[in-house]
Amino acid sequence: MTILPSLRQRVFLASALVAIASVAVATQFVTARVTREAEAELHRGLVASADLLERHHAARLETLTSMARLVADLPKLKAAVATGDPPTVEPVARDYQTRARSDVFIVTGAAGRPLASLGARGDSSATAEALAGSEAITFQEDSGRLLEVVTVPIAIGLTPPDVLGTLSLGFAIDDSLAREFRELTQSEVAFVDAGGVRAATLADRGALSTLASTGAGSVHLGGSEYVALARRLGPRGPSAVVLRSRTERLQFITTFRAGLWVAALVAVLVAIAGSYAVARTVTRPLAAITAAMDQMAATGDLTRKIRLPRPWHDHDTSLLATTFNTLTDSIAKFQHEAALRERLSALGRLSTVVAHEIRNPLMILKAAARTLRRDAVRPEEVREAAADIEDEVQRLNRIVDDVLDFARPLHLEYAPCDLNQLCRDAAQAALAGEPAFSHRFVLEAGLPTIVTDSERLRTALVNILGNARDAVLARGAGGNEGAVEVRTTKLDSDRVAIVVADCGMGIAAQDLPHVFDPYFTTKRTGTGLGLAIARNVVDALGGALSVASRQGEGTEVRVELPRRPRAA
Repeated sequence: MTILPSLRQRVFLASALVAIASVAVATQFVTARVTREAEAELHRGLVASADLLERHHAARLETLTSMARLVADLPKLKAAVATGDPPTVEPVARDYQTRARSDVFIVTGAAGRPLASLGARGDSSATAEALAGSEAITFQEDSGRLLEVVTVPIAIGLTPPDVLGTLSLGFAIDDSLAREFRELTQSEVAFVDAGGVRAATLADRGALSTLASTGAGSVHLGGSEYVALARRLGPRGPSAVVLRSRTERLQFITTFRAGLWVAALVAVLVAIAGSYAVARTVTRPLAAITAAMDQMAATGDLTRKIRLPRPWHDHDTSLLATTFNTLTDSIAKFQHEAALRERLSALGRLSTVVAHEIRNPLMILKAAARTLRRDAVRPEEVREAAADIEDEVQRLNRIVDDVLDFARPLHLEYAPCDLNQLCRDAAQAALAGEPAFSHRFVLEAGLPTIVTDSERLRTALVNILGNARDAVLARGAGGNEGAVEVRTTKLDSDRVAIVVADCGMGIAAQDLPHVFDPYFTTKRTGTGLGLAIARNVVDALGGALSVASRQGEGTEVRVELPRRPRAA
């Protein structure tokens, strides 16, 4: 079995596959491109946030260092430190801590002894470094807090300075600082060192400690996926980890992808509909042409015309149909001329048959006349002679009528006709003389009215039905149920058919090609013109007449007619 035998199916499938493939590839490409761009934008934003945090921390540390220098150079603090008395130094230290807004404020004397420790304990190494005249930045842990502390010397004089003690200012690396950096960077922030997560803006901190060593990566926190980038704050300081939610940032991709696939589905449906329209546009005119050719092959009617559906045909199919119709017109003209020549030729040949057919009735008439001329003629002989004369005159009249019907040109008078009623009238005329003869009608309800010459068509049907009657009676099957059946049917929007089927003797295979030949008959009293006349009538009405038969089984005569002949 051939897959997709129809041209329309192949064109439709090819167009639909091209459309679906194009939409699918475009959708996949756009989705992948948007996702890739979103990932790149997420990474760029993460790097920018990390850089911004690093710069802000550096600026904060620089500000803290400058503030420590300024406070250490204040005379009031120097005077208090010079006393070496903690109760004297502590109030001054509290005042300056409040003004500086620092978490750590530590003052030591020249010997490194603490004079004021606000917020944390001092770092001895940083203190020693400051007493030596240098500044120190350290990270230290106090009471569970991580502190970043700047230690500067408190000195008098310039060359060489006289170091009175040290001042340490610092701030805590805690959740408050993390939230400050989050507002600045629009990202989640965490501070991580060897001791674990020191501060974070996220409640779930389970997987953050590993990011300090890896520097970058992704973690799952609270049901969301985060991408992270770590920056170390100083050589020995903690790592500041900047995180952005990949799940949240790419959530719009899901919505975008859903919308895109919905749009793609709509586009595919539109493409399929368009593909069907294209396939129908391309193939429907061709289907009309091939349908006409199929009917021509099935019926043998070489005059059938192609009617293209509107508005589907184009120039090429119109040219093909016009050329085909011109060819069928030429065939119809040739057939008409050939039929006329055949009829004229048949008239010459028919003269022999007519002479033979007339000779027998004439001989009977002559014998009847001799009988009537005798002197003593009995009444019975007169009546018998009169009956013979009447029968033979009718026979001669029938012969003359058949010859005239076959020979003379047909003049058709077209009018609307109810085909079913016409079939009933023809059957009544042909079968009325046989009251015990069984026949039936299978007439399609709602058969449309046709335009034809009703009287001519009725005459042709009477001839056909008469032949069917004679064939059935010759077989002795006149009483069989439905010995002759008359059917009507609608073939398409432009054609109807009449079928006369009988269960008679049938026609021998060698005789079947000659049933339409003039004067060909297998009946003892027939002229052989009945079917020839019927065919002339049907041809003149723009139809087609065909016969199918099997000897001993019956015969079927099929008449196909246009609903409205072109001549009408």
